[in-house]
Amino acid sequence: MVCIYSSGVDCSISQRGNSKDKMEQDSADGIVIKQESVEPVELESRVIELCQETPKGITDALIMRHMPMVTPQQRAMAINRLLSTGRIDVLKGTGGLIYRLKDTQGTNVIKGADNQEKLVYQIITDAGNKGIWIRDIRYKCNIMITQLNKILRNLESKKLIKSVKSVAASKKKVYMLFNLEPDQSVTGGAWFSDQDFESEFVEVLNQQCFKFLQQKATAAKEAKQGPIAQRNASYASSKEVCKFITELGISKVQLSVADIETILNTLIYDGKVEMTVVASQSSSMEDSQSKLYRAVAPIMQPAGLMRIPCGVCPVFDRCHEGGAVSPSTCVYMKDWLEF
Repeated sequence: MVCIYSSGVDCSISQRGNSKDKMEQDSADGIVIKQESVEPVELESRVIELCQETPKGITDALIMRHMPMVTPQQRAMAINRLLSTGRIDVLKGTGGLIYRLKDTQGTNVIKGADNQEKLVYQIITDAGNKGIWIRDIRYKCNIMITQLNKILRNLESKKLIKSVKSVAASKKKVYMLFNLEPDQSVTGGAWFSDQDFESEFVEVLNQQCFKFLQQKATAAKEAKQGPIAQRNASYASSKEVCKFITELGISKVQLSVADIETILNTLIYDGKVEMTVVASQSSSMEDSQSKLYRAVAPIMQPAGLMRIPCGVCPVFDRCHEGGAVSPSTCVYMKDWLEF
């Protein structure tokens, strides 16, 4: 008799025949295989347990590995029942569908919304304060772009989510929960205003931080102490520099110690400041180390040739009058002379 294979389930006649032959063979070999039957309610409970053990979601392969005796038809029926009762969500992953336990707290927030709105809201919730791009939302929920835009506008009108422009791409908007403060990777932190880099503000902070460290070094030198004591007295912690900048009142935004350390790092790269790390007296593990900074003078002044554009010009050997690169047409020399 010819048997048709559909959805991974064999015809009952063929299945019974194969099972009978298999049991007879196993009985002849002295092996008895016990066929385990799983009730629908028990199967659903086991799927829920797997979802609880794996908060990021489970796949069909994971379910098959934990429940090998369950047929694809039984597994599909259990998943469909859990989806219809609103106990799990289904998302699209790189390796296929992902089943995840539904967040009841988020569901209560958007009570009265349909399943698609709840799914989009849950995806945005998982993104945190870094937000998520609309293309990534569409990839995870597999909703048409027109319907997705309608859902996003509806959630925005309810003050549940908001869109924020990212400094990484001026035309790229990310979505996050309405009550979250965007991450610095999205807004750019204190150095950006309306998606524009505040270069003048950074330059002023750079100068003032270096000025403070220079004053610290001058005061240590005038104290006429020993060389080691003078060197130690010239150091200042990043917290001291931050306090100095705050008292100056040159910043309209609240600058953190981490922001000041970013400015001090630029001075290190310029060769104007050096940093050392020492053990802190604080009992806290986070404050077990302290960063100290001091202004340093260059070991030797660069040669005069190195101060002009010709000294560092990569096409110096091809520069001559009448050529494509010549001293009379050099824009770098003109800018240097004007400076």
